[in-house]
Amino acid sequence: MSSPSASSSQFVGSIPELYDRHLGPVFFEPYAADLCARLVCAPSMKVLEIACGTGIVTRRLLGRLPADAVLIATDLNEPMLAHARAGTTADARVTWQAADAQNLPFAEDHFDAIVCQFGVMFVPDKALAFREMRRVLKPGGQLLFNTWDSFAANPGARLFHEEIAALFPDSPPEFMHVPFGFFDQQIIRDMLAAAGFSDVALHVVAKDAESKSARDWAIGLVRGNPVAIAISERGTLSLEAVVDKITAIFAKTFGEAPCRTTMSAIVAYARA
Repeated sequence: MSSPSASSSQFVGSIPELYDRHLGPVFFEPYAADLCARLVCAPSMKVLEIACGTGIVTRRLLGRLPADAVLIATDLNEPMLAHARAGTTADARVTWQAADAQNLPFAEDHFDAIVCQFGVMFVPDKALAFREMRRVLKPGGQLLFNTWDSFAANPGARLFHEEIAALFPDSPPEFMHVPFGFFDQQIIRDMLAAAGFSDVALHVVAKDAESKSARDWAIGLVRGNPVAIAISERGTLSLEAVVDKITAIFAKTFGEAPCRTTMSAIVAYARA
């Protein structure tokens, strides 16, 4: 993920591995398939991936791009980038690079496409990031990204956020407001237009969210998530105790094995 703004929103330590193992199949693989299928591929194209995270979209892109394509996969978070690199089969088409979406280290009119899965929410200055994306895209280049819809449209995320707040009523962790706080379609359209993008199309895409068990999902949400840092900082409950509590409420609400609900994201496509 790109541009965490505080220690409580950093993907460090064991978080990338647990995020990839427990949350990747539930949240990110389904939307990675959707996002990459929307990319219009062409020979010799140059693609920039922003906020590559653990490489879920990167690997999907490598499966779609032509043999002579160039893919630069970037993330601001070095532990996530390292995990992505280690988990991706060596491929001459891909280069891994640390980069800030607000200050992309690339020349103007350099890329044919930019792809970003669930990363723009973490960028402090989104308007600046969109201007940077427009700057490095060739005229007519494609911008593809997705962002989570509201809590109301994502029952699993909403329930987790509410239960965590109830466990720490004096100082509720606020991390989940970041990934689920950038869903106003008019704001997104206005930002893209102001950055110089045209042909903006936004689609609400609903999918099933399914984990093999309530406990597996709870481990991902608690330990594979920067919420783990906030919980540890408070020092009143162990991570394992929180996993147990989230497991119980998820099993009761969504089923024990499998654990299943729905989820919703907004997918954006625009042209430079």
